[in-house]
Amino acid sequence: MKKRGKSIFRIVNDWLHLWLGLVSGIIVFIVSITGCIYAFQKEISSVTQPYQFVPVEEKPYLPPSELKHLAELHQLGDKAGKPGKVINAIQYPGKGKAAIATYRDKKTGYMMVYLNPYSGSVLKAKALEKDFFRIILIGHYNLWLPREIGQQVVCWGTGIFVVLLITGLIMWWPKNLRKANVNKSFKIKWKASFKRVNYDLHNVLGFYALTGALIIGITGLYFGFKWVPKTIYWVASGGKQMPERRGTVFSDTTHIPVQTALYSPEDNVWANMRREYKNEGSLQITFAQKQSDAITASFNPQEGTFYKNHTRYFDQYTLQEIPGKTLYNKPFEQGSGADKLVRMNYDIHIGAIGGIAGKCIAFLISLISASLPITGFIVWWGKKRKGKGTRSSTQVARPVRSVMEA
Repeated sequence: MKKRGKSIFRIVNDWLHLWLGLVSGIIVFIVSITGCIYAFQKEISSVTQPYQFVPVEEKPYLPPSELKHLAELHQLGDKAGKPGKVINAIQYPGKGKAAIATYRDKKTGYMMVYLNPYSGSVLKAKALEKDFFRIILIGHYNLWLPREIGQQVVCWGTGIFVVLLITGLIMWWPKNLRKANVNKSFKIKWKASFKRVNYDLHNVLGFYALTGALIIGITGLYFGFKWVPKTIYWVASGGKQMPERRGTVFSDTTHIPVQTALYSPEDNVWANMRREYKNEGSLQITFAQKQSDAITASFNPQEGTFYKNHTRYFDQYTLQEIPGKTLYNKPFEQGSGADKLVRMNYDIHIGAIGGIAGKCIAFLISLISASLPITGFIVWWGKKRKGKGTRSSTQVARPVRSVMEA
């Protein structure tokens, strides 16, 4: 039934906003507040983790094979080289940064070993799963639940949040542009009662954060539902199918040269890449673990973002480059508009696409998003209590009127 002159559309919209908000409130709060904390992960880690940095020296870096050997000797000892006991990759993050050797351990999970790239001395060995920001990221991504469950809960909660933003905008929209309505919709009346201030915090701040929250929400759905990036790419490209985001290529094991190389193939690839990229940016070399594996080289010219990352593959026997077919197997500048949009998704999501200013904006939007379930619940609870009080008063008043009439 229609209430207070509202249309059926508004009644349904308001009902959806209320109950979807109550159902998803705790999910939206956790995802938003962990997003707030993670927004400045890189900046905070730079201060709290000094082992990430080394003094710049006027001598060359040690090659990947040597850093790998030193890291394995330090971490694995006599077990180095056995199945599951090998360093997978060496990363050179850039000038003044420690090199990072990575591997996976059955007990401790993903391990990171920080080394001085000039001397090879080990600065720190860290289990990534115990890192504070990694714990925050797991909460943001799957609520600290098993991944196959938590990821789906977060994705559906984020999808509901996007719907709430749209239904909230419909509820917020002023009926007319008279001064009273404009002030109510765009300004917080700080000197009013707690109930009014809380309502304004939900209503007004929700409107100001709407556009940014929609962008963060939609770019967040990208990571959970496979159809989201495919749809974004299809729309942006005018109906084309999106290439795979991840891919695997293999070395041609039928053409193994008789004469072996004087140096490890990974060292050769690394040296060639450094010459090509003029020793700039971040460069990671992933070792070939099997006879059929290719060597992977990932180069990122820009610190703080990931959308320009370029991944290349090389045959471990001939060192010939093997073409890849994913979005990241070509320089960012050579991609189409749709390619670039999809590659920028993560940096848009965390605000890094706009530098430190973009991160600040993402932080504020996430903070407001975390507050919306709280202020919205208080509004609902206040109306619920008010409704009970009104009904109780009516029930008491009816007998009184009956006696007076008699």
